[in-house]
Amino acid sequence: METLCARAEHCTYEMMTKLRNWGISGDDAEKIINHLIDNRFVDDLRFAQSFVRDRYRFSGHGRRKIAMALAAKRIPRDIIDSALDEIDPEIYFDNLRHIVSRKAAGLNLSVYDDRNKLYRHAISRGYESDLTVRAIKMHIAESRE
Repeated sequence: METLCARAEHCTYEMMTKLRNWGISGDDAEKIINHLIDNRFVDDLRFAQSFVRDRYRFSGHGRRKIAMALAAKRIPRDIIDSALDEIDPEIYFDNLRHIVSRKAAGLNLSVYDDRNKLYRHAISRGYESDLTVRAIKMHIAESRE
């Protein structure tokens, strides 16, 4: 388990699931998890920070989608909030604008249905509604110039 954790970041829930799949449960699994935590092989905050960094920089996901993915991995809400606070707002909004402009290339934004498709696309990527509306308005204003 130490070797596995040394190769990549893992959270407590992933390690517990892996132990259960290997047939180890109960007190033995708890002892192994506690050993990994005590020796800093598993750290949910470090995992969440790494997860957030990778998802918003490389995958272009928004805060909401990232938070749901971390919640699915049973990361506590306070750790999720702490990790999400490290997102650079400028890079985050630039990612959203890039997603909007890339999707808008194939749409006619003077048609309501196409603007709605663009909005739904950004929302499905996990971006907040107010930021999405602002990015779409900026894109429309820039494309008219």
